[in-house]
Amino acid sequence: MLLSAYEQGIFPWYNPEDPILWQSPDPRCVIFPDKLHISASMRKILKNGVFSVKFDENFTGVMNGCAKTKRRGQSGTWISDDIIKAYTEMHRLGWAHSAEAWQDGELVGGCYGVLMGRAFFGESMFSVRPNASKTAFLSLAVTLFKYGIAFVDCQVPTPHLLSLGGEVMPRREFLALLSLFKISR
Repeated sequence: MLLSAYEQGIFPWYNPEDPILWQSPDPRCVIFPDKLHISASMRKILKNGVFSVKFDENFTGVMNGCAKTKRRGQSGTWISDDIIKAYTEMHRLGWAHSAEAWQDGELVGGCYGVLMGRAFFGESMFSVRPNASKTAFLSLAVTLFKYGIAFVDCQVPTPHLLSLGGEVMPRREFLALLSLFKISR
């Protein structure tokens, strides 16, 4: 069901006490390869190797980190045990992936999402050290774009995502983009 939802530009996002709610926001936030913005300060952090970046080393650890992160304006998390179980299974099957920022042998930040066709659908990020989640996300985006991914779906626009090069598009344009790149299993 999750894979079918992503093909249609839909993703789950709800409170643990709610029934499963499927979202297809309007507008949608995406990052294209030529729009990815890495600030001078982040370039320095990446160049100096402040964090060690790994992919798919500790997917469940990233999900748990995202679930535990307190977010401004939100009372809880949508990342329930059932969601962790579902995405961990998608990871096992090769659809869901994580990027992780490590420091002194400790997972200190990361992000995860779903890779289908030429799109990466970003789900969530967490950080317990400044710039750790940005390091993980930017490293992942650069790697994905290097291998031909057409765009990263960031779902809902935030000032943080816009600062990384995210741009807003109407839902109908996003759905046309999915069709253009034939996002499917």
